Amino acid sequence: MLAYLVRRIINYLILTIIATLLAYILASYTLNPEARYLGRNPPLNQNSIHNILAGLGQDPSVPVIQRALTWFGNIIFHGDFGMMYNNQPVLHSIIVRSGISLQLLIVGTILGAFLGVVLGVWGAVRQYRASDQIVTALSFLVLATPAFVLGVLLMITATRFNAAVGHQVISFTGQYTPGLSGTGRILADRVSHLVLPSIALIMTGAASYSRYQRSVMLDVLASDFIRTARSKGRRRGSAMIRHGVRVALIPMSTFFAYNFGLLVTGSTFLETVFSWHGMGELALTSITNHDINGVSGSICYVAVLILIASTLSEVLYAALDPRVRV
Repeated sequence: MLAYLVRRIINYLILTIIATLLAYILASYTLNPEARYLGRNPPLNQNSIHNILAGLGQDPSVPVIQRALTWFGNIIFHGDFGMMYNNQPVLHSIIVRSGISLQLLIVGTILGAFLGVVLGVWGAVRQYRASDQIVTALSFLVLATPAFVLGVLLMITATRFNAAVGHQVISFTGQYTPGLSGTGRILADRVSHLVLPSIALIMTGAASYSRYQRSVMLDVLASDFIRTARSKGRRRGSAMIRHGVRVALIPMSTFFAYNFGLLVTGSTFLETVFSWHGMGELALTSITNHDINGVSGSICYVAVLILIASTLSEVLYAALDPRVRV
């Protein structure tokens, strides 16, 4: 099992390296770092712009492939992702902002996946009944709603709720309220700011996972081993929980790993809506300012998260299916 995981991790690392290099190359061909220095008053001469870009490792006179290899070599040997357009180290910005983003992603991913699995199993067991129809309709409604629209609707709902209560129970601007003192007040304030963006991610994740889990569970319920378990005297609920759900979770582990990238993308827009200064904001500002290093570092961050999620899904897959361990 350990050798299997090591092989998979090596494969994922190679894919991460390829994705990061391709991101830098594509960003170099797509973005124009000179554009952010044009139109300034007083204007910068071409030599000054050239020197600034050369200091950032984005000298347009150097071939893109050479720049990409130099940039990646600095990562491997020095752990240096380069400097951003605002002269901040890319690695430092990733470390600071990733902690903010992971607060949303971890809560939203775990609760969204758990709720989606429960709703999917419930819908499969009660196929075509009123509860299944309601869950299906609400799931498709959430999936059809863009992440930023869902965030705005939640903000409107929270505003009306606060007005009805007469107190600011739910906050939705920023990560915290500055100037507070006391551990209890600070913790309550953090939770208050975390509620709405977490609900948005949980709703999106639950809607996606529930559709997939329902489809897989319906296939499992029609399998021979379920009928065999029932014929041996097991009750319907016991057969479904002990045999059906476990088998239905096996493909969900793979789906979870690859769906994690979509959650990262969705959180990008939610961070913008709720003014969270996380990796989503870093990626958007990097694109807006034609920052090649910032964009490449952000994509590397997403690739590493998907690598970790894929590795965890492999462990979960082996735990659910003994054949993988063999």
